Amino acid sequence: MDTLQNMRVFVRVVESGSFTAAAQHLNTTTAYASRAVSDLEAHLHTRLLNRTTRRIALTEAGERYLQRCQQILSYVEEAEAEASDAHARPSGKLRLHAMASFGMHYIVPVVGRYQRRYPDVSVDLTLAQRTPDLLDEGFDVSVVVGYDLPDSGLISQRLGTVFSIACASPAYLERRGVPSTPADLANHSCLRIVTPASVFDKWNFDGPNGMETFTVSAPSFQVNGADSMSVAVREGMGIAVLPTYAAMRGLESGELVWILPEYTAMQLNIYALYPSRQYLDAKIRTWVDFLHDELPATLAAEQAAMRKFAHA
Repeated sequence: MDTLQNMRVFVRVVESGSFTAAAQHLNTTTAYASRAVSDLEAHLHTRLLNRTTRRIALTEAGERYLQRCQQILSYVEEAEAEASDAHARPSGKLRLHAMASFGMHYIVPVVGRYQRRYPDVSVDLTLAQRTPDLLDEGFDVSVVVGYDLPDSGLISQRLGTVFSIACASPAYLERRGVPSTPADLANHSCLRIVTPASVFDKWNFDGPNGMETFTVSAPSFQVNGADSMSVAVREGMGIAVLPTYAAMRGLESGELVWILPEYTAMQLNIYALYPSRQYLDAKIRTWVDFLHDELPATLAAEQAAMRKFAHA
């Protein structure tokens, strides 16, 4: 028995004054309307309406039940309107995840621009060096960086790519010399970034001779974040492969030098992950669309700015 629908029929019968009028309003038959009320009475073990061939009248129990039905149906209508509005208008809390360093450099600024366009959306952003379980942890969208994605059943949208470069401090290069090929890195102190998802112990360099791989077998230092590694490199601790966003400030200040400037390393894909494409909440839909519009242009501008450091 569809109790909610039967409540709607019962209320309409009382408000219309007859089963026939209620059936016409609901675009159904008089027999269906009568059966709906009878099913309610059987379910409740209570008579709600006294019926004659000419009129209907509420019983005392029917009067009380009518008030409750009207309240419940009003709440249901409000809930449906609110849910429909969420599909149409971005509002409420948007729970986001992004990889820590990447999120700090790229996602936080995009959030600021997004909220200027959609001021009714509040954002709860978590930065963490891992890919969360969106359903269990309650995130709406996750922005992850990696070579590829595991088969998770989530909807993914590729937003672009980032690459890394080999960097060292001027003081380190003065002490140890400047490598001219990836193979020369074997004679240097190499520093390694590790994350819960992966250990970047193979540096894949794309350069004039195609793809060349250098294995960091015995790092003198490792850390779980690109920004922390950037500090270590600026301190002269060795050579590291840094994402461009973590290297840019040091290159601009002269604290870092792009070594092997004819090579780029470790190109990674950027993905937005979210649970479903069907009946997508407006704040999720507009955030993913906004990322798709904003992030590629930001990445392209940064990569263009990197060219001035290639032969510095």
